[in-house]
Amino acid sequence: MLTAAGPAHAADRPGPLPLPLPLEQLFDNRAVSDDARPGEADFDGFGASLSAQDLTAAGWTPGRALTVQGARLTLPRWQPGEPDNVRAAGQEVRVDGSGDALAFLVAGTGGGGAAGARRCRKSERAKARRAEHSRTPDTGRSAPAAEPCTAEVRGSGSVSYEDGTSSSYRLTAPDWRTGPSATKTVALPHVNTPGGQLPLTARLYVVTLPLEPGREVASVRLPRAAALHVFALSVRAAGRGWTGTWAAATSGRQPVGPWTDRTLRLVVHTSAGGPRVRLRFDNTFAAAPVRIGAATVARQAEGAAARGAPVPLSFEGATAVEIPAGAQVFSDPLDFEVPEDANLLVSFHLPGTVAEAPVHRLAVQRSYVSEPGDHTTQDGPAAYTSVLTSWPLLTGVDVAGGPGSVVLLGDSITDGTASTGDANRRWPDVLATRLLRQQEVPHYGVLNQGISGNRVAADVYPGDGVFASPSGVSATHRFDRDVLAQTSARTAVLFQGVNDVRWGATAEQVIAGLREMAGRGHERGLRMLAATIVPCEGEARCTAAADAERVAVNVWIRDAGVFDGVLDFDGVVRDPDRPARLLPAYDSGDHLHPGDAGLAAVAESVDLRLLAP
Repeated sequence: MLTAAGPAHAADRPGPLPLPLPLEQLFDNRAVSDDARPGEADFDGFGASLSAQDLTAAGWTPGRALTVQGARLTLPRWQPGEPDNVRAAGQEVRVDGSGDALAFLVAGTGGGGAAGARRCRKSERAKARRAEHSRTPDTGRSAPAAEPCTAEVRGSGSVSYEDGTSSSYRLTAPDWRTGPSATKTVALPHVNTPGGQLPLTARLYVVTLPLEPGREVASVRLPRAAALHVFALSVRAAGRGWTGTWAAATSGRQPVGPWTDRTLRLVVHTSAGGPRVRLRFDNTFAAAPVRIGAATVARQAEGAAARGAPVPLSFEGATAVEIPAGAQVFSDPLDFEVPEDANLLVSFHLPGTVAEAPVHRLAVQRSYVSEPGDHTTQDGPAAYTSVLTSWPLLTGVDVAGGPGSVVLLGDSITDGTASTGDANRRWPDVLATRLLRQQEVPHYGVLNQGISGNRVAADVYPGDGVFASPSGVSATHRFDRDVLAQTSARTAVLFQGVNDVRWGATAEQVIAGLREMAGRGHERGLRMLAATIVPCEGEARCTAAADAERVAVNVWIRDAGVFDGVLDFDGVVRDPDRPARLLPAYDSGDHLHPGDAGLAAVAESVDLRLLAP
């Protein structure tokens, strides 16, 4: 978690400052060791270290530039046993560039080493057993979960700008051994110690913090917190000149195929249009790199058939690209006229074997998998003989120009469950069409970041490993990636909470998560809206007790004044004679999800003026 204070004049800073130096000239700790010589590094003060071989296997090779949350970070040229990170002690680091955020590659070492991690896991197993036995007989609800056994490291620092002003920040680095899997960037399967290698997970994190808009960064003063280790630091570009037109949130790492030498042809629906395009592929939650051998974009004619020849994409000038574990890649800008409110075909060849991948499980859209071979440039459908109903790896389509984007963070109702397949009748699609057909507010891109089954306050997917659930990590844990890091985000809408109350969460837990996300969005300059939770009486888990919690959340959303605007979806779709249930005309039949008519009613109810900052 990060907060930023307001700007201050350079004269307010006490005493003369040392000359800022590049981060690598300040390295004073050895975090990475060769498996054959584990004693050459001591990351945590207890002799433990990261495995150089594990890092290489993840695609994290010395000196490599990789992109995470839209930020470009250059890895240390970590030769085993040589300094490769800075223990934060107030050092002044030379950093330049203008953008919307600073990005830190960090980890904390406050957890007492590998032995402390073992004690932590034992303690958490005991807590889980106690929680299981503490269910109350009347509701089946568990007692509130204990805080996770983590050892975060916190500290305050400052950013100096070229115009002589500064801003302060507070940085929290999760522990490399006991920090949360849900927010980690990469996880490694071993820890090296002088006594040998241990099968314990090690984690590194990318954390971002807001910058003063439009100001050129001159330097960054690190916090004073010796257990906070910084491996890389950069300014994230603000994405000016681009508008997000389509996006999908990664819901987990799941079994696929397996695909060997296959081409995937994904169908995606645009909101805004533009004269140039770039694509984003994410290897979120992954343990190993994935290679894309070639990729193209085309307009869809019908099914897997393209309207015209698909146009090849490049990645830093190359036709192929490897995406490291936990990282992402953007294609080079391509002159290609992207129509608004239309289907595109994004085709990419996977030359190796892919048996598991980060996916968005519920596409409500048929895509296609080919017979063996690279079929990315073929305009006909003959090679595409299998149907795919998820979106693997592809997470974003951007167009040049435009006013920016509205991000909709939600669950299955936003994701499009119960809407008609292949018809683009999700409520975000209807909202995007409304925006295109009016002149009162800008024609924003609309980015659907709904995940079926997602919750505000609890992870369904743990954030590590292959997991069959499509429901993802919690909204609070994915907020940075799925909202703050989205291209040209201007406004965010939070429409979640029904899954929390259906599974026993209290209104207070949901409210705490919504309040936290509102604050984080406001820190980044976003306009933050919230939608009330719609009713679901008649669905098995929508008990009277769950509805009482839902109503309490809605009262808070309407009355607390935390958000810049409220979308009262509850009032739109509820049955006026039985407010705890959906109006039958809007009910898909499962009593939880609105059908096409209900989703359209939700989208039509949005006062578009609320979307404009």
